[in-house]
Amino acid sequence: MSMPKTSTIGYPRIGEMREWKKALEQFWKGNLSESELQTELKKLRLINLKKQQDKGIDLIPVGDFSFYDHVLDTSFMFGLIPERFKDENKSSLQTYFDIARGNKDAVASEMTKWFNTNYHYIVPEIQPEDEPFLDENRLLTYFKEAEQLGIKSKPVLLGPITFLKLAKGYEQKEFPAILRKLLPLYVQVLQELEREGADWVQVDEPILSTSLSEEDLSYFKEVYQAFDKELSSLKVILQTYFESIENYKEIVNLPVAGIGLDFVHDEDANLHSLKEYGFPENKLLAAGIVNGRNIWKSDLQAALEKLNIISSIVDKKNILIQPSCSLLHVPVTVETEKELEPHLKDALAFADQKIEEISILSEGLHKGEEIIKERLSLQAQSLDRLMNSDSRNKHNVQKEVEFWKGVEPNRDHPYETRQKKQQAYFKLPLLPTTTIGSLPQTSEIRQARLKWRRNEWSDEEYQHFINSSMEEWIDRQEEIGLDVLIHGEFERNDMVEFFGEKLDGFAFTRYAWVQSYGSRCVKPPVIYGDVALNSPMTVNEIAFAQSLTDKPVKGMLTGPITILNWSFVREDISKYDVTKQIALALQKEIKALEENNVHMIQVDEPALREGLPLKPYKQQEYLNEAVYAFKLATSKVKDKTQIHTHMCYSEFGEIMDTINQLDADVISIEAARSHGELVSDFEKTSYRKEIGLGVYDIHSPRVPSVEEIEKSIWRALKVLNPRQFWVNPDCGLKTRGVHETTEALLNMVEAANRVRERINEDIYVKGE
Repeated sequence: MSMPKTSTIGYPRIGEMREWKKALEQFWKGNLSESELQTELKKLRLINLKKQQDKGIDLIPVGDFSFYDHVLDTSFMFGLIPERFKDENKSSLQTYFDIARGNKDAVASEMTKWFNTNYHYIVPEIQPEDEPFLDENRLLTYFKEAEQLGIKSKPVLLGPITFLKLAKGYEQKEFPAILRKLLPLYVQVLQELEREGADWVQVDEPILSTSLSEEDLSYFKEVYQAFDKELSSLKVILQTYFESIENYKEIVNLPVAGIGLDFVHDEDANLHSLKEYGFPENKLLAAGIVNGRNIWKSDLQAALEKLNIISSIVDKKNILIQPSCSLLHVPVTVETEKELEPHLKDALAFADQKIEEISILSEGLHKGEEIIKERLSLQAQSLDRLMNSDSRNKHNVQKEVEFWKGVEPNRDHPYETRQKKQQAYFKLPLLPTTTIGSLPQTSEIRQARLKWRRNEWSDEEYQHFINSSMEEWIDRQEEIGLDVLIHGEFERNDMVEFFGEKLDGFAFTRYAWVQSYGSRCVKPPVIYGDVALNSPMTVNEIAFAQSLTDKPVKGMLTGPITILNWSFVREDISKYDVTKQIALALQKEIKALEENNVHMIQVDEPALREGLPLKPYKQQEYLNEAVYAFKLATSKVKDKTQIHTHMCYSEFGEIMDTINQLDADVISIEAARSHGELVSDFEKTSYRKEIGLGVYDIHSPRVPSVEEIEKSIWRALKVLNPRQFWVNPDCGLKTRGVHETTEALLNMVEAANRVRERINEDIYVKGE
């Protein structure tokens, strides 16, 4: 059999029109049966396979598809179901969704970011005493489906070491024993695929792009030697991505048929290792040469030159050309975008276009550059037109960025001084209650926005509707008893898209969705030019909401690092220069809010942690730039103006110093699914500013009880002073229903009141 020349690592699950999302949500609502859901999703899988087949891909993956999350799929395949979800009366699919979403009796499993991306995975829960077993080899099902189209597919599964490294519930010393329980099951999966006729299998081990110990390397040798010993014809590609691999010599010499390396995000470290140490003659090099995480057309000439360097070391017949990572992280196709400026659209490449680039590069490598010369020229012209456009040459913006590079942005006075002025100004009670930002976006709100966008409603009609929604919810929040209110963000479609639509340098697509978590899809803005603010973005709505109440209403902005990390960003200048442009635009917006008597302003940075580079030596620069950008946006306010920020699921313990350096007066952290772990971080460090640890999980439809929330508050107060603790949900409430939101907030306020009463009684007794 001839060696394959092209491959994809993974393909978007969601469909061109989010058919996947719609089917899932119909099933959850009870409008689709389980068999109907299975039928709909199988149809979508076959469409995805056929597309890749038609574009000439040799190795097409199966197993990259998921009903929710591929890490959860792995847990489920090996019977690793948390005890609280085991229920013989439920179908396996319902149990699967319960783990991801929770139910009325049990809190969902923790969710966190997949390495340094905006994709969220469900964290496996593994106890040392667990006895995993192969529940169902779903890869066999997908492999047979592909055969219906005449495709000899490449099954994909998450490798055992990465899987366990991402799990929780056991101590590090227990890792070897758990790995050795799993190893025979992985072998069983691979042997069943081999018997079914699979030629190649892709085993993803992205953990190899982080820094590993010698002990970790010994586990890789143990696992892949076991695979090699137990398999006779099935060829394993050990796939890495997101950054370069350390321990190059050890990894490429593992007993596998192929090694997948990222040659896009490696800063040429993988290429340097290849030049210095060579590559085994008997192995396939799966070269990730097309960017799987951004949406710009490749510089095909530069990519081909890199491939030619690689082919001077590795025989061409042993080079497999593919994206740098799964195309899960980019939209499906540019073809559905009819409204973009031609010079911008012509510079974009989504999943389908990236697959075409792979085929072009393969042809150029194997048949010579002359064969693809015209395509190289056309691609270069597309990129040049955008590069020379006015949008990328706003000299006033560029000069302002250069000026601020020589200035350190800081608040006028330290936190202790500001805190006293803020306490005197706002007069908030102990344990102030609030929410994070958004309130339920009902079907009525979405329909209103759609009518406005279609010009069925005038600006005046739409604004009247938004104002009415704000009035309704300001009244509702006061009835609930919240201390600090929000305007609800009813005018906003997405926390990044909303701001991008009002800033120069951003463009918006219509169908360019990507999966964030579960059925939640986002449509990242495209930062293609210099970013600038022309007029205030949020003042009208926030000022109107504040006029309706005597209680403080928070101004709500998305921070510069989150806007960067949740956008597809231009690559012709430093991403940190882009961040500074965004921060300066937000600085002007914050000034406008202050001038309109808004003195509590939340600048959300939910994506700060997710952008952290995987390599430790790169991380401090990123964190320094994140702190600088946040302070550049927020530091020019008065002392009485209280700056809030919010952060989402991540490992916060390791960046507590950075969180402190942001110098925000109040920070809220999404912590409900890992509350105890985050609280323990505060046992190890001193944090003196005000903080809210999310006391209930908004990603689950269940309504938490008063007692449950009260318990969370008391747990936090073991390590935090009551005078610094805020009570809030763990994230925005946009995706929740009106009734469940109201009930949950009522319970939250009641829990806070109960704790306040006990604390006040103690203070009274002690005479404090």
